[in-house]
Amino acid sequence: MGSVEHPRMFGRLIVLALFIAIATSCTSDVTGVSPPTVSSKAVAVRPAADAVPAGRWRAILIAGDNNSPAFDNGVQSLREKLLNHGVSDIAVYTSNWHAEPGQRATAANIAAALRSGGGDACFAFITSHGEQGGFFLRSDRRLFDPGSLDRVLNTGCGAVPTVVVVSACHSGTFLTSAMRKPNRVILTAAAADRTSFGCGAGDRYTYYDQCLLQQFDNAATWRDLALATRSCVENLERRMGVRKSSQPQMFVGAQVESLRLPMR
Repeated sequence: MGSVEHPRMFGRLIVLALFIAIATSCTSDVTGVSPPTVSSKAVAVRPAADAVPAGRWRAILIAGDNNSPAFDNGVQSLREKLLNHGVSDIAVYTSNWHAEPGQRATAANIAAALRSGGGDACFAFITSHGEQGGFFLRSDRRLFDPGSLDRVLNTGCGAVPTVVVVSACHSGTFLTSAMRKPNRVILTAAAADRTSFGCGAGDRYTYYDQCLLQQFDNAATWRDLALATRSCVENLERRMGVRKSSQPQMFVGAQVESLRLPMR
């Protein structure tokens, strides 16, 4: 019995020794190579942002149509809000034909404004008529679609914290997978299949813009503002007897979950 077990034990020791040698060899080979792709991407991810000084924000405010005063009124009132909060780098675009060409809400001017660079955070506010294909730019007589907005934001804002507000009918169409980047906050006045309200010739503001302006000073973060604005719109629509609510939408990226509004 003993003469049989001894060769078996000896064989097991040889196998164990070979296993240890192979394991040691693999470890030393891995030590000398570059980190895997996943680790490289993790290092490149921009850290989460909680606050950006007001003076380092860059804002682009766009009134896409002029057949209602509500759009330009919303832009001008939001400009005053931002100035009061300490934001000074503000570009305003209108669809008023009396405006200078460089101040008109055209796709070329919007792209140029975003490409101008500067700042540590971007804010883009668009208020206009909209369809499921995008928001309307009367100066261009065309729709500005989600893919175009994503491209100009990529070029002009890159990886910095970026807040986008699209106040238009069917504006939920801008919550595409491409638009949902970790450094972005996106607020829309309506779901993709819903209209929004308050853009008639006699309206001072759209419902969504009115609520956004009302809630702006009391909100700490952009998430807070989105939630408060949505609640305000829902209450306003109930009071006005709206049967099919607009259902405002929001997306908050992982890097900007606690991003604060600009403050002095």
